[in-house]
Amino acid sequence: MRIESMKLTNFKVFNNVELKNIAAYTVFVGANGVGKSSLFDVFGFLRDCLKDNVRAAVARRGGFRDLISRGAVADPAATIGIELKIRMPLAIGSRVVTYALEVGERDGRPIVARESLRYTRYGGGKPYDFLRFSFGEGDAITNEAELTRDEASVHRDHQKLDEPDILAIKGLGQFQRFEAASAFRSLIESWHVSDFRIHAASASPEAGYAEHLSTQGENLSLVTQYLYERHPKIFDGVLEKMAQRVPGIKKVQAEQTLDGRVVLRFSDGAFKDPFSARVVSDGTIKMFAYLMLLHDPKPHPLLCVEEPENQLYPTLLSELSEEFEEYATRGGQVFVSTHSPDFLNMVPLESIFLLSKKDGYTSVRRAADDENLRSLVEQGDRPGALWRQRVIEGIDP
Repeated sequence: MRIESMKLTNFKVFNNVELKNIAAYTVFVGANGVGKSSLFDVFGFLRDCLKDNVRAAVARRGGFRDLISRGAVADPAATIGIELKIRMPLAIGSRVVTYALEVGERDGRPIVARESLRYTRYGGGKPYDFLRFSFGEGDAITNEAELTRDEASVHRDHQKLDEPDILAIKGLGQFQRFEAASAFRSLIESWHVSDFRIHAASASPEAGYAEHLSTQGENLSLVTQYLYERHPKIFDGVLEKMAQRVPGIKKVQAEQTLDGRVVLRFSDGAFKDPFSARVVSDGTIKMFAYLMLLHDPKPHPLLCVEEPENQLYPTLLSELSEEFEEYATRGGQVFVSTHSPDFLNMVPLESIFLLSKKDGYTSVRRAADDENLRSLVEQGDRPGALWRQRVIEGIDP
């Protein structure tokens, strides 16, 4: 399952942007304030819309007027638009499924102005709208699995939602007979937008169980315990990489204390007693957390990480970039933003998108579409080095 393209209208600084040919491993580069965080927040916004509703998701971002592009605030009919084209494995084979959402405002309340899910059932022809809703009601194809090429075979069922701020995929996606809706709902529920925080990861949570690292990393010790007990070979690989990248670190273990908490302890080969995570450097904690995230036995279908280079030694970044790319090859698409030329040096040009801002709005372009950059990289130059030399135009402040 992979996002192939994305179109945004009136979403914060993106008043009209389309990203095409998105790679499995994609890196976004741009100056401060151009909207890299806002781009990743598209996925957080959709997840919040699904988990709660559109009204709650908009409120978490300051309200409709703060979320919609500045130039559209004065237009009462303006909507915030998100369109994703996703390559999905379905029962009939791989298909590009298009999900479109428009969020508007009615009587001061955010609502779903339009929501649709469509794909071409067979090799060609007109795509079917398997789901199409506006203002809390619409219809869905109920015989998705039995459709033939004949338009007359389509059976639609009219549905009315409890409120106009609820996504239709929230309800219909629970049922397997709505295959594409169910798959898309599962994708949203499973993608991971990292908001990693050192102090949270250094904490000692109560004893419990966790298979996947949380967005802020506060369950790092629980995930460590899980990987150590259930996947020892993978955990040994993480420890081996830690020993190579952080001088002195020989062992990391999760220990349960007498008061029922789980503490991370790092062993330095030069000392007998291990150190608590609270006294270990921020960079050490962060590297260990990234290794745990990237060696998850069940990769997230989409992983978003902002500026992974922070707190890390520059020479570690090329290896980290390669591990993000490896994660993508295991089935999880990866989006990363960076300010580091060292990190970018290991990224294929086809995987790089450049963000620039003009007159309050951000545009996005693929680095590989720049003939000069493509020619230089083909001759042996690296993207990060070209960035340092300011050969990449339009992204510096």
